[in-house]
Parts: sequence; C-alpha cells; structure tokens
Amino acid sequence: MIQIRKGTIDDLPQVLQLIQELAEYEKAPNEVTNTLEDMRRDGFGERPIFEFFVAESEAEGIVGISLYYTAYSTWKGRTIYLEDLVVTERLRRSGIGKKLFDAVAEEAKRLGAKRFRWQVLDWNEPAIAFYKKIGAELDGEWMNCTMTEQQIQEYKG
Repeated sequence: MIQIRKGTIDDLPQVLQLIQELAEYEKAPNEVTNTLEDMRRDGFGERPIFEFFVAESEAEGIVGISLYYTAYSTWKGRTIYLEDLVVTERLRRSGIGKKLFDAVAEEAKRLGAKRFRWQVLDWNEPAIAFYKKIGAELDGEWMNCTMTEQQIQEYKG
C-alpha cells in the first residue's frame, strides 16, 4: 500500500538517496553535489524554493518523490516546474510514478498554474511513452542552456 503525501524536512535524507539513485540511472552518479544542509535551507528555510511529494510504503519508507517549484512565464504567468520524479528502481512501472505525477498536476491546478513543465532525457523511453500517453507536448525545438556553479562565479558579463 503506497501513500502519496507532501514531503517534510524529516524526509530529506531519503529524498537525497533517491536523487542519488536517479543520478546513477541517468549515468551521472558523480554530478550530485546537493547536500542535506542545502535542501533543508532551500526547502524549509526562510525563503523556500521547492516542494515535493513522497510515495511512502509502511514497510519500506519513502520509495518515490516528485520535486517541483514555482516558476514564472512572461507570456503565460505562474508555471509549475517538475524538477524530478523518481521511483526506486525495483518499483518502477508499478503506477507509483503516475500517482506522484498526478499529485503535482493537482497542485498545479490548485495553484492556478498556467503551465506545467518538465524535461525528459531523449533515451528514457518508458518516461517518454508515459508522457505521450497522457497527451503532453514533447517539444524538440527548445534547447536546454545551463551554466555550472563555476561558470556562474567566473561570469564577467
């Protein structure tokens, strides 16, 4: 029996473990530099910038997360951005991911969001199939742009 609920500060150690599991799945295990201290500050500090839902099993604890934040589109307004949806590997394709996705979609409705956005790696066929099945637009036109922490610090403008 899986329960979906809003995440709390006490959930963060298991959340960070799932984030690390996702990084391994995405072939980037050394890319996670986030810490519990960062997540406590950023999710539960003076100015929280993310929220999350957890999928919890009585027997196993947290087995999935959907972490999101509010963004803003100059064209549309309030946007909910789903940063990551993770289900522990052995429970994938059991419907838990859909329940977590649904929780964020309901939150987007509750908040009056004009957009609900996320990304998917081009090789993640199970996720792509799910997103197509629910009718999401998969946009191949926009390119992702990123600056690393070091690039930000070195940026001279």
